[in-house]
Amino acid sequence: MTKLLCNIYKSRRKEETYLYVSLADDLSRVPEVLLDTFGSLELVTKMIITPERKFARADAQNVLASIKEKGFYLQLPPPKEEMGLGLDLFCKRDKDE
Repeated sequence: MTKLLCNIYKSRRKEETYLYVSLADDLSRVPEVLLDTFGSLELVTKMIITPERKFARADAQNVLASIKEKGFYLQLPPPKEEMGLGLDLFCKRDKDE
């Protein structure tokens, strides 16, 4: 699979959680339990994904493979440790002043 036109949805119930699906299949291959967990979905964008495409939190080849195999790719929020990365540096400096 060299490229795929996708819909990207975000969950209104779960922050920073996104669901990538092929435009052709849309949500038809996504398990009902996952859709229930997501709650109502908001279409964020349509995008052509190629293996070379750069994502901040995902590898494009993994996204494409997951959509091909399972019908979707689920992007979860970063671990809480990553979200707070570097904040302790600001707090430490502020305490020293």
